[in-house]
Amino acid sequence: MTSLPPGALPRCLLIANRGEIALRIARTCRALGIRSVAVHAAADAGAPHVGACDAAVALEGPEPASGYLDGAQLIRAALASGAGAIHPGYGFLAENADFAEACAAAGLLFVGPSPAAMRALGDKIAAKRLAADAGVPVVPGVEEGPGVAPGDAGLVAAAGALGFPLLVKASAGGGGRGMRIVERPEALAEAVAQARREAEAAFGDGRLLVERYVASPRHVEVQVFGDRHGGAVHLHERDCSVQRRHQKLIEEAPAPGLEAKTRRALHEAALKLVRRIGYDNAGTVEFVLDAGTGAFFFLEMNARLQVEHPVTEAILAESTGGLDLVEWQIRVAAGQPLPLAQEALRPCGWAIEARLNAEDAADDHRPQTGRIVALALPGGPGIRVESGVAEGQAVTPYYDSLLAKVIAHGPDRATALARLRQALGETLLLGVTSNAAFLRDVLGDEAFAAGAVTTHLLAERFPGGWRAPEEPLEAAAAILALRAGPRPGASPWSALAGWRLGAAAGLAGRSPVVLLDAKGERRAFWLTLSAGEARIEEIGAEAPPLVLRYALAGERLALAHEGRSLAFRFRVEGETIDLEGGAGWRRFRALEGLAAWRRAAPQAAGEGQVRAAGPGLVASLEVAPGDRVEAGTPLVVIESMKLFQTLRAGLAGRVTAVACAAGQPVGAGDLLVEIEPDIPGGSGGGSGEEPAPQEGERA
Repeated sequence: MTSLPPGALPRCLLIANRGEIALRIARTCRALGIRSVAVHAAADAGAPHVGACDAAVALEGPEPASGYLDGAQLIRAALASGAGAIHPGYGFLAENADFAEACAAAGLLFVGPSPAAMRALGDKIAAKRLAADAGVPVVPGVEEGPGVAPGDAGLVAAAGALGFPLLVKASAGGGGRGMRIVERPEALAEAVAQARREAEAAFGDGRLLVERYVASPRHVEVQVFGDRHGGAVHLHERDCSVQRRHQKLIEEAPAPGLEAKTRRALHEAALKLVRRIGYDNAGTVEFVLDAGTGAFFFLEMNARLQVEHPVTEAILAESTGGLDLVEWQIRVAAGQPLPLAQEALRPCGWAIEARLNAEDAADDHRPQTGRIVALALPGGPGIRVESGVAEGQAVTPYYDSLLAKVIAHGPDRATALARLRQALGETLLLGVTSNAAFLRDVLGDEAFAAGAVTTHLLAERFPGGWRAPEEPLEAAAAILALRAGPRPGASPWSALAGWRLGAAAGLAGRSPVVLLDAKGERRAFWLTLSAGEARIEEIGAEAPPLVLRYALAGERLALAHEGRSLAFRFRVEGETIDLEGGAGWRRFRALEGLAAWRRAAPQAAGEGQVRAAGPGLVASLEVAPGDRVEAGTPLVVIESMKLFQTLRAGLAGRVTAVACAAGQPVGAGDLLVEIEPDIPGGSGGGSGEEPAPQEGERA
């Protein structure tokens, strides 16, 4: 790296963020000899990013996230701590031009692009015009403004002439919020209304644009960097096509399967826009690429560092002697020219990143909360992990669901892919449901392994949604680990010699066990134990009883059944067990006695009670007492980990009570709305859910 004159870099820098990106910035500060200052909400006082910095300042605010969004408070904290610079990370205020200007006015260096560049790119409509002026291909579309009648009806009328499918997007938004795909003309008006409402709630700006939707889209982006001396380089491209709800889950560099001419054209188009704006820090130019034709179109440019920047660092590490994009950001913000020229940025090998999120992939990727009771992150050749969580830490609904990023690098794609799958399999995270097993299945999918990726991959490969592989003996393993108890010093297999299937003679100690899984479903069993043998019979099931041999040693359980030998890892805390048998970690809880099972019978359909499926905040109420509703009518919008879920009526009737208010926190099972059905005892009574897009970067 190019050396700087003494004093050119700030001696102290405040990190206006939290989680893994704050830890990432703190690491670079240590390497550069810069004193780092953390900020934290009261709930984050013990978070890892606080301990990683040299000093910390507590933030005030009515909600945990509000302090991180209070620019004036952050500037006061920087000045009081002696910082000469602020790094915003990504999300929160990273692309807020007013905040960047306020930093400069206070004499603080803002580590990011100029306010002018942020303003030019922060509005999707303006950014699209800039791209077109620079000669960058753009998707045909319409936007609110001259030539389009105001309001929803005007935009719907103008957009209908584009043909279908269409993509409705928030002009001021990012990360998928305020975005809807519309397949049919009759669905356009509702999609526009929903996107506008979500955009106003998320960004305070409800302006929209509508574009033709590319039928076989790939999401390909180019990492760029500019300096204040007119220098500009690209750092090659990444493919981020594996997404759920327009949010990235797996990113890789380089993008697989691109023709050399297409790759060059993408890089050149990105640099055209950088030079047209005079861009002066880290940025990412995002494109949608038609997998069938190879044609690509400008989507947007993010004026900040990206979550997936480690894959770029990985493929350029060899040619650069160790690339650190955060270091580049600080140096360029301090007025230094770019450390390296374009010809020095030669990619080597392949890198893939998976986002480990607190969500239940088997339940439509529903956000999950809880306390992390055990955490062991993977390592090994080519593995890098960026995480902002620790054992004992609570995962709350106030921030996004990202727990960690696992990155694998190798000489080729197959090696990187194998290393990443193994690393995810070695990840231990108990107490909060994660998507680790789902990510392993995606990485093992034959279409992904072949590089045949589009943003439709998950919908096409898991058309009914992802389901964890069902292990018939999993429930038995959970019951035994909970009820049989560890036997220290015993070999896991010593008790298996000489057993014979069906040897039920002598079994004693019959007792009921009610097992509660992570979704709240209850199953009742009779359990009988004797000398390393167990008989497990599910009450009310047609399947015959299981008779098997078992042995426990520490937190390992061995089972033998019908010629099969299976091993499980588990952790028990009270009546709760986390169990891993190859399909990822799952959580169970044992309840006492059959009365618990009888109490668990589901409420009769048609009761008309709509309850929260998980913790979150009420973003908006769509009905009031006395309103008439039909099946599918929106009732309440819940925000959890920046995911918006619209709860809808499951039957026709009249709203008799609304038991929540906008801005109110709710927990799983809390009553939200009651509906009196038109026909007593009619079908329905629950609520459907329509998940809205989730912002991918940390807010």
